[in-house]
Amino acid sequence: MQLTYQELEAQLRRNSRLRKLTVALCLAYTVKKLCPYVWRRLQVKNTHQPVSSTSSDVTEGRPKSKSRSPSVNKDFLLRLSRLLGLLFPRLLCPEVGLLALHSVTLISRTFLSIYVASLDGVIVRCIVQKDPQAFVLQLSKWLLVAVPATFINSTIRFLEGQLTLRFRSRLVEHAYQLYFSNQTYYRVSNMDARLCNPDQSLTEDIAMFSASVAHLYSNLTKPILDVVMTCYTLLGTAQSKGANTTWPSVIAGLVVVLTAKVLRSFSPRFGKLVAEEAKRKGDLRYMHSRIITNSEEIAFYGGHKVEMSQLQQSYVSLSSQIHRILVKRLWYVMLEQFLMKYVWSASGLVMVAVPIITATGYSIYDSEEVKQAALVMKEEELVSERTQAFTTARNLLSAAADAVERIMSSYKEVTELAGYSARVSEMLEVFEEVNEGVYRRPGGRKEASSGGRVQHHRQRLETRGQVISVEKGIRCENLPIITPTGDVVVSSLTIQVDEKMNVLITGPNGCGKSSLFRILSGLWPVYGGVLYRPDPQHMFYIPQRPYMSEGTLRDQLIYPDSDEEMVKRGVTDSDLEEILGTVHLLYILDREGGWESVSDWRDVLSGGEKQRMGMARMFYHRPQYALLDECTSAVSIDVEGSIFQAAKDAGISLLSITHRPSLWKYHSHLLQFDGEGGWKFEPLDASTRLSLQEEKQRLENQLSGIPKMQQRLTELCVLLGEREGQEETKEK
Repeated sequence: MQLTYQELEAQLRRNSRLRKLTVALCLAYTVKKLCPYVWRRLQVKNTHQPVSSTSSDVTEGRPKSKSRSPSVNKDFLLRLSRLLGLLFPRLLCPEVGLLALHSVTLISRTFLSIYVASLDGVIVRCIVQKDPQAFVLQLSKWLLVAVPATFINSTIRFLEGQLTLRFRSRLVEHAYQLYFSNQTYYRVSNMDARLCNPDQSLTEDIAMFSASVAHLYSNLTKPILDVVMTCYTLLGTAQSKGANTTWPSVIAGLVVVLTAKVLRSFSPRFGKLVAEEAKRKGDLRYMHSRIITNSEEIAFYGGHKVEMSQLQQSYVSLSSQIHRILVKRLWYVMLEQFLMKYVWSASGLVMVAVPIITATGYSIYDSEEVKQAALVMKEEELVSERTQAFTTARNLLSAAADAVERIMSSYKEVTELAGYSARVSEMLEVFEEVNEGVYRRPGGRKEASSGGRVQHHRQRLETRGQVISVEKGIRCENLPIITPTGDVVVSSLTIQVDEKMNVLITGPNGCGKSSLFRILSGLWPVYGGVLYRPDPQHMFYIPQRPYMSEGTLRDQLIYPDSDEEMVKRGVTDSDLEEILGTVHLLYILDREGGWESVSDWRDVLSGGEKQRMGMARMFYHRPQYALLDECTSAVSIDVEGSIFQAAKDAGISLLSITHRPSLWKYHSHLLQFDGEGGWKFEPLDASTRLSLQEEKQRLENQLSGIPKMQQRLTELCVLLGEREGQEETKEK
């Protein structure tokens, strides 16, 4: 008997060495095969076709970068690391605390799963042994464990939601800071063409990215921990019973590696598909918002059929993309389920059966008494032991298989995360570049036109001009007027507008009148020359269609100030009433119910009332210079004249774009554009110009009547039978 024990012990040592050698060889082979593949994926650039060629440099001398479909590569890792730096700005922040607490709950859930699996084995053993007392005791333990287990499951979902909310709040705060600094909200839509729908990026893309990051952490952390702990528990249990763990380990490694290889080869490019889906969602949302914004114009034209057709096309484009993703997921999920459910289940049965069949009942490290007791154990006890071991091993293997399945399935989520991170990173990159004055628009502009009226620049434009802040006066020295698309409207403008000087600006459409106002206000960059101007707070621009904000009636007049800023200015409601009286709007106080009334002012006020409200804002802010862009076209001539006179009396210098001759007398100088790139700046003699204008209209009326007189003369000749004589007279 002693010789038998020695032979068994020597054989077990040999089997242990063989198992270790086999596992080491499998690990070495796996590392050899996977490391070059992973390295190539990180280093080799993705040469797939670009998603779209939507941008080209128009300002800075930067090389044009090719668009690439988002995928799991080095660029994705760089983008993700940058975004994670925004999500976790410092080591001691609420997000780190939430993440640590979330990790603790995930670890607790793993240990509870292992304990429940072992408890299931004990319960089955009690059933096989027909021990009702032990069965009731173990079942009571199982029910008691369910209370903390369910609480931890609920806590995991709660903390994941909290992480998503915190991540989204961080990104939204950072994006809003960029979006509302240096007029980026205007420049990104009017001077840059890379972001078609900034609202889509600021809302849905950030939300999807935040949810994807938080969910992916849960789907990777807990499965990895589950795999490590369950494998450790299974190996420890098998070795304690003297079971052979070599072949189960080899089978598990081969099945996982082959499954990963197959799924990797047949996996669709979910990153590109999800990014394209998000883009088409943004296009559909933009179509809806455009119809809401222009509903009145569409109703007047009766263009509902055209708009519905365009909306349907946008929706069909989105639905086709979603259908495409669903079809690709259909076959991919079918392959995934076949491998991970059925192939893995069959492999799991083999992995469970081999250790139970080869188990000796004791470990090589056990004492002689334990070995002797295992050898003399009754068959009934052996059956119950095997049943317990099988149940526990099956549950642990099932948990490990589910964990590995989640790890491998998470690659699909990683590719989707690549799409979301690409869109969010692109949005932040565009905001930062636009903030620095770097704009990109579609290339392929025409060369300079032969007439010299408007030049189209294909090369990059550089902001070489200077903007110098002064206390008084506006002076332009060789200032070009260039649109964001590169159209040179005026090559060089040199004027000086002194304090108390009122300038009338005229010219045909597209000659640069409103463009000059945008440059003076700082909306457009200065591409050349020198611009001397006061600080923007001393200049006030009033468009033809004033913007009506959300809020009270008082908020409309003092916009963009708040009530607190109004109090700091020392302005009272009585002062605001005087301003309303100046612009002939005092009656709306009674009509709308006072200063605290809240309405949709865009619809409540008429066109003329909104324009007069815009002029009322000018009297409230009292700037040095007022830039008036056809801002009283819907106001009667008498009211318009009194408002302009009140502005002159208040010491506000006016720069006005208007076509009404009745306003000429309120201006001292004239800036006239000819529409061919030329301009003329001179003092304005209103009376002389009015007389010339009247003479011009009189001559135009007389000349317009000549064709009618000629036609009537021909009719009279026909009636009098003098057509031949008339023709002879014409020939002579």
